[in-house]
Amino acid sequence: MTAEPKKRINYFYDHALGIFTHGTNHPMKPFRVRMTHNLVMNYGLCKKMEIFRPKPSTIDELTQFHTDDYINFLGKVTPSNMETCIKDCTRFNVGDDCPAFDGLLEYCRRATGGSLEGAARLNQGLCDIAVNWAGGLHHAKKQEASGFCYVNDIVVAILELLRYHKRVLYIDIDIHHGDGVEEAFYTTDRVMTLSFHNFGEYFPGTGDIHDIGIGKGKYYSVNFPLREGVDDMTYKSVFEPVVSHVVEWYKPSVIVLQCGADSLSGDRLGCFNLSSKGHADCIRFVKKFNIPMLVLGGGGYTIRNVSRAWAYETAVIIGQEIGPELPSNNSDNDYFGPEYTLDVHPSNMENKNTREYLEKIMITIFENLDRSRHAPSVQIQEIPGKNIASDEIHEEEDDPDKRISQQHCDKHIVPDNEYEDSSDEESIYNSIIPAEYGPSKYVRSYRHKIIKNRSQKNLLRRLDSTVKYSDIIYPQNNNNGQFSMEVIDEVIMVEANSSKTDGIVATYPVHDKVYSLKPRRNGSIRSYYGQVGSSKWTVT
Repeated sequence: MTAEPKKRINYFYDHALGIFTHGTNHPMKPFRVRMTHNLVMNYGLCKKMEIFRPKPSTIDELTQFHTDDYINFLGKVTPSNMETCIKDCTRFNVGDDCPAFDGLLEYCRRATGGSLEGAARLNQGLCDIAVNWAGGLHHAKKQEASGFCYVNDIVVAILELLRYHKRVLYIDIDIHHGDGVEEAFYTTDRVMTLSFHNFGEYFPGTGDIHDIGIGKGKYYSVNFPLREGVDDMTYKSVFEPVVSHVVEWYKPSVIVLQCGADSLSGDRLGCFNLSSKGHADCIRFVKKFNIPMLVLGGGGYTIRNVSRAWAYETAVIIGQEIGPELPSNNSDNDYFGPEYTLDVHPSNMENKNTREYLEKIMITIFENLDRSRHAPSVQIQEIPGKNIASDEIHEEEDDPDKRISQQHCDKHIVPDNEYEDSSDEESIYNSIIPAEYGPSKYVRSYRHKIIKNRSQKNLLRRLDSTVKYSDIIYPQNNNNGQFSMEVIDEVIMVEANSSKTDGIVATYPVHDKVYSLKPRRNGSIRSYYGQVGSSKWTVT
C-alpha cells in the first residue's frame, strides 16, 4: 500500500430519481439519494469533484446481462395492468417485494446510467474514483427481480470494465449477500466477488463460506458470513486483513465497492451495529490501495441514516472532514432529528460474533485462496460485448443508395434536452483507449458534459432558432483527424474525417437521404457546414 496521491473524483447524480416511489409502505425510498445529494452540495463537497448528470442506460446496455423478454416486460408492466399479466409477473418475480410502479423501466435506466458512465470514465482514465449512490442494486438476476432490485447495474458496469481490465474485484458491505453479482460471475476468474453479510435465516439465504465458485471461477467467490450485532471494531478486524489478502493475491486493476447502508445501526431491515464512521472506514481502507474504484450505493432503509452515511463517505472519498454539525442551509434537516448531527451512532445491541468464530472463517477463506493459483491470466479470454455491433457505424460499409430502416434510425434518437450546458462544467477530454481492446460502443463519457472553454471547443452550434438543436460534445480530433458527432433532429449521427482538403469530407444516410459535411475557410479559421432542409448548422 503506497502513499495516497490526490484523486480525481467523478460523482454521478440524476435528480429525477427522487420522484420515483415503490409505494407508500415500501421500505425502498429512492428519495434517499436526493437527500444525500443535498447534504453533499450544502457541505460544499462539490468543489473537490466533478459532478455529472448521467445519461440513462439504453435497452441494449441493459440486455448485455438481462434477457430481452425481462427488460421488455419491465417497460410494459404497470400497477394498473398487473392483473392481466399475472403469469409474467410470477415468471419475473414482480409483485410483493418488487412491485410494479409507474416509470419502472425509466427508474432502472437512470439508476444504471450512473454506474455505466462511471465505469466508462474509469476505463478511459478520466477519473480515479467514480461515485453513484443510486446504484449498487446487487440482488437482480438475469431474468428476475429480487430484493427490491430490478436491474443489476453492478453486473452491467462490471461487463463494461472487463473490456479494459483483466481482473475486477467486487467488494460488498451490504448486510445482505450480493447474490445477483456472485451468480453472474460464479464461473469466471475475471471477476472476484467478496461479500461481508449477515447469514442464516436472513434474505437472500445465500453466501455460505463454502460457496466458492465452480469451473474456472472456483475460489473466486469469497463469502464472509457474519452474525447479528457486528460492531465497528469487529468489522474492521475481519474486513481489513481479508481485503488486503485478496488484493495481494488477486491483483485487480479496478475495484467495485458496493456500500449498502443497511449494515448501519438502527436500519429498518438490518441487524448490524455499525456507526457511519465504521462503515466509512471500509471505503477509507480500500481507497489506500490506489486502485481505480467504482463506489456504489445499495441497501439502506432508514433514510435519515443512509443519506448521512453516504454524504460522510463522499467526504472521505475526496479527503475532506465534515460534521458533526449539519449544514444550516440544508432543506432536509428536519429528517435528522432528534440529534440533528451527521453521525450515525451504534446502539447497545449484543454482538454475537465471537473471536473464535471470526478466526475460523478467516482461516477457511485464506486456505481456499491458497489452494488456487494467483492472479489469473486472460490472454485467451474473450472481451464481453465485442461481438455486438448493432450500433457500430462503419462508414466504408454504408451504401448511400440503400434506405436505412426506421428501426435502425430510432436507436440513435436522443431527447431534445439531452445535452444541456451547465454554468459550472468545464473539462477537456483527452482519452487514450487501449489498442488491444478497442473502443466500446458503450463508452458514453463524451455524451454528458459540455466544454465551457470556447477557445478549445468542438461543438455543434445552433444557427437557426427554429430548430431545437443543443450544443453537443464529441471527442476531440485525434492524430488521424477523425471525429464524430451527433445531431438531435433529422441527422442522427455523422462521422467525419477532418482532412485539410476541400470538398465533401463525410456523408451519412439518414432515412432515404444523404446529408454531407463540407469544409469552409475564413482566413485561418476552418469550419464544417451542413444543411438539413432549411436548418443550417456548423462545426467549428
